[in-house]
Amino acid sequence: MKRTLASELGSLASESRNPDTLDIDLLPTLGILEKINNADSTVPGVVRQVLPEVALAVDAVVEAFRSGGRLVYMGAGTSGRIGLLDAVECPPTYGVPEGMVVPLMAGGEDAIHRAQEGAEDNPELGAQDLRNINLNPKDVVVGIAASGRTPYVTGGLRYARETGCTTVALACNKSATIAKEADIAILPEVGPEVLTGSTRMKAGTAQKLVLNMITTASMIRSGKSFYNLMVDVKATNQKLVDRTRRIVMEATGAPPDEAERILNQCGHNAKLAIMMILSGLDRGEAEAALNNADGFLRLALQNLEQEK
Repeated sequence: MKRTLASELGSLASESRNPDTLDIDLLPTLGILEKINNADSTVPGVVRQVLPEVALAVDAVVEAFRSGGRLVYMGAGTSGRIGLLDAVECPPTYGVPEGMVVPLMAGGEDAIHRAQEGAEDNPELGAQDLRNINLNPKDVVVGIAASGRTPYVTGGLRYARETGCTTVALACNKSATIAKEADIAILPEVGPEVLTGSTRMKAGTAQKLVLNMITTASMIRSGKSFYNLMVDVKATNQKLVDRTRRIVMEATGAPPDEAERILNQCGHNAKLAIMMILSGLDRGEAEAALNNADGFLRLALQNLEQEK
């Protein structure tokens, strides 16, 4: 007999009742906050348990980027918004082109500001959204669903696999349906929420931690950092202009006026400015050295040392 939706959801850890918060409606404000904080503190340990699977996803994304592919997030509700939040920060933080990390959300742009919960129930909509971005086998598709059963995500992952993409499922239940449609399943089971079924809380926190790891580690593996400095950050506002200057000063020991002078010569490209200062090369020579090292600043400097 086919299981009803109610019985299916009732069997999920993310939908069960938390015995530690049965009295939460009787507590004063500080007591409520302590309960929430206690629950939140368990999330990082659960995420640690799935790091091997996260690493597999990162390696797949790095390979996609190297071959001209994209990282595509798709989700509904809170899960979709968390994917959107992670994706839109990549161009300014890492200097990557718009469209290299693509967020898709059930219900489209309207769902960003206003809940469009019904849109998540259509698996064909997930497939159609991927068709609309001309999905190709070089791409990696990450389906995000706290419950692990969202039809929009299931349909998208199924279509992505048929297309030949690497697929990743991110859910907070070990029995996630979407895991069956994925090459890599990342399943941090954070357990019952403080308020039953409110998966924007622990589940949402776990999803954000994992997605931050995927993009951050993928960008580092793609040469977007020098030590732990964000050397490809785009100086698109005054705060970021100041940040690029501080990055160059941290990396080279140059005084503010020299860092500013070199940055002005290279369009506020922090990586290029660092390369010029540390190597003594002019702009054209420094660009060539970085290109020969596939954009990895440390490797470019090491290559110059070996040539001496």
